[in-house]
Amino acid sequence: MTTEAAYRPDRIILVRHGESEGNIDDGIYETVPDHRLKMTARGREQVIETGRKLRELLGDESVRIWASPYVRTRQTAELLDLGVPMEDVRLEPRLREQDWANFQDPVKVAREKKLRNDYGHFWYRFTDGESGADVYDRVSTFLESLHRNFYDPRMARNVVLVTHGLTMRLFCMRWFYWSVEYFESISNPPNGHFVVLVKQPDQSYRLAEPFEQWNPSVIPTARERLSWEGS
Repeated sequence: MTTEAAYRPDRIILVRHGESEGNIDDGIYETVPDHRLKMTARGREQVIETGRKLRELLGDESVRIWASPYVRTRQTAELLDLGVPMEDVRLEPRLREQDWANFQDPVKVAREKKLRNDYGHFWYRFTDGESGADVYDRVSTFLESLHRNFYDPRMARNVVLVTHGLTMRLFCMRWFYWSVEYFESISNPPNGHFVVLVKQPDQSYRLAEPFEQWNPSVIPTARERLSWEGS
C-alpha cells in the first residue's frame, strides 16, 4: 500500500447547495451577481435535512470540507452542521458554478440555454462565460490539489465538497473517466442532495448510487458501469 493510499478518505461526498434565489427567479440575475445569491427558506430546510442524514451516515468520524465560495454554498456548508467550524472550511474557487458572465439578460440566457441543448452541454460555451469543458478543466486541477491531501497523515476519514449540480457531474466525469455522451445523459442531483464515492478494498472508489439518467438511449460502457456496480 502506498503512503497516499494509506490516507485516502473512506468517503468523498459531493453536496449540491440548497435551493437559491436564482433557482426560483431567473430575473434576479439581472441585478444580483451569481456569487451573491442566497438560499431560500426551502433551500435551508433541504440542507438541514441533508445535514441530518449525513450525521447519521458519518457518526463521529472526522470530516474535512471544501466549498465553492459562493454565498449559497457557504450557507450550505454551515447549515450542514458537520462539526467543522466555518473558519476551517476550505473555500475553493475551482468548485464554483459554471460562469455565465456577469449580470445576465434572462431573454439572452434563455436563448443560449436552447443553443446549449442543441449544441451539447459539455461543449457549448456561454457568451463571455464558460463551457462545461472549461469547468471540467478547472475541476481537474482541483483534483490534483485534493490528491495531495491524501499524503497527509491528518487526513479526515470523510471529505465533503459543497458545490453545484453541474460541477458535481463533471467531478465524477473526471474521476471515473466518463464519456461526454454519458455525462450529457445524466441529470444534476436536486438542490440539497448529495452523492457518495465510497472507498473500496483496492483503494478505488465507487458511487453508492448512480446518477439519475434522463436519456436512457445512452448505454453506459462497462467502465462507466464500474463507477457504481459492486459498491
